[in-house]
Amino acid sequence: MPKLDSTRYTVLFATAVSVVCALLVATAAVGLRERQEINAALYKQKNVLLAASLLKPGESASSAEVLAIFDQRIRVRVVDLQTGQLVPEDQFDAKGYDQRKARNDPALSHAAAPNDAQVARLPKYGTVYQVATPQGQVEQLVLPIEGMGMWGTVYGFLSLDRDGNTVRGLTFYEQKETPGLGGEIANPTWQALWVGRKAYDANGVPQLAVIKGQAGPPAQDPHHVDGLSGATITSKGITRVVRFWLSGQGYAPFLKTLQRDKTGATS
Repeated sequence: MPKLDSTRYTVLFATAVSVVCALLVATAAVGLRERQEINAALYKQKNVLLAASLLKPGESASSAEVLAIFDQRIRVRVVDLQTGQLVPEDQFDAKGYDQRKARNDPALSHAAAPNDAQVARLPKYGTVYQVATPQGQVEQLVLPIEGMGMWGTVYGFLSLDRDGNTVRGLTFYEQKETPGLGGEIANPTWQALWVGRKAYDANGVPQLAVIKGQAGPPAQDPHHVDGLSGATITSKGITRVVRFWLSGQGYAPFLKTLQRDKTGATS
């Protein structure tokens, strides 16, 4: 047996402790993985409800309440991003589809054309959350958006009226922007400034933009949102992200089908 004050004993003891700790961490990670995935899915569902104003910022809601509202008011569909057509429900497990995982799967995605939002790959199918009234009529469409902010990728949801143009809500559920500056994209007060803005101009070109300074009210200044003080790069990043997903590479083909066929949102 090595001496307790020897270098060999110290190394052996440290190694044993490291191995035991590593095993404990690995066991905990594996054991908690399912719970973490469930919590992550619930958090995304909650943010869909926030974007659609079915939950209010700061409102307390249990996991069961979030699931109940989501199941009652949200229809999860997938759309072929190139054709703009909804995939028939009996041909695709929309609720089980993970757009972020699909984006990294070569069989389910492709390289995106160069773009300002720095989106590298696009999934073949995009998720669409249809927000229905208690009577079953679709009144909003919540679209996932993602792209580069200042320090990393931001992930959020943009809600549009069934006209495919009027903003009903915006939320970001994952971002790495500077607290107090770019991190204000997660501030409900700033997010509320998007409500009532118009996504497109009369020619169908995405026009939403976060500007430097203060924008006017939606009726007078429909395409602009107040800038974030001290966060010019983040502001420009959010403009690029939103415009990308409203473009032909994103959900524009799908949204145009709504304008051509008013029943498209409920098909």
